[in-house]
Amino acid sequence: MDVTGKVAIVTGAASGMGAATARALARRGATVVIVDRNAEGAGAIAHEIETATPVVGDVASSAFCDGVVADTMETHGRLDVLVNAAGVIVRAPAHVTSDDEWRRIFSVNVDGVFYMSRAAVPAMLEGGGGAIVNFGSIWGDVGSGGHAAYAATKGAVHQLTRSMALQHAREGIRVNAVCPGEIDTPMLVSERPAPPTPDELEAIAESVPMGRLGRPDEVAAVVAFLASDEASYMTGALVAVDAGYLAR
Repeated sequence: MDVTGKVAIVTGAASGMGAATARALARRGATVVIVDRNAEGAGAIAHEIETATPVVGDVASSAFCDGVVADTMETHGRLDVLVNAAGVIVRAPAHVTSDDEWRRIFSVNVDGVFYMSRAAVPAMLEGGGGAIVNFGSIWGDVGSGGHAAYAATKGAVHQLTRSMALQHAREGIRVNAVCPGEIDTPMLVSERPAPPTPDELEAIAESVPMGRLGRPDEVAAVVAFLASDEASYMTGALVAVDAGYLAR
């Protein structure tokens, strides 16, 4: 899974699976641009990786996304990999999800993926191709009570992945999605009335066929594979990293 010499943009890279992905790509030789709203977190990951560059802003802004790609091209002269890992969650059934919550989650989880990908495609075409890896979810394929808006956004990401993969299949741009299950990240415990207790976390783990939560690095390894030339015959794929959750 060598990506030496490749330039990669990773959104949502200040923590969780985005940060793990930035580390995985850098460890395999890529130059990484870290994108996140969290300036402190983005700076910390960039400092850790040393060769990475932090860019602070909100992927819900199309102008910001255009600027990230333009600056990357100006600085590095190419863009080979885009990982759309930025995401937020709303833990509520549809009937109590507010307009603002609905619009915010779509603006990040769907608009952000679209804006970054739209900006990346011309840059990748200029360089002869590239790889886009989107973060979907098991909840993009199966329903999840109490997460109506989140599941809807991930379903949209899955369809955008397929559509863009078909559009660019003969142009050297591969578009795939990784679909994590229950992963031990800050998002797993966020947006809840109270932090989950150890017993509650154990119950989540027990709902998984392997009986444990996944690690961010386990997802990042799959992303690194999809971003590498080792996955050269894969496009339009939704790759579940879920310990067998969707196999039932």
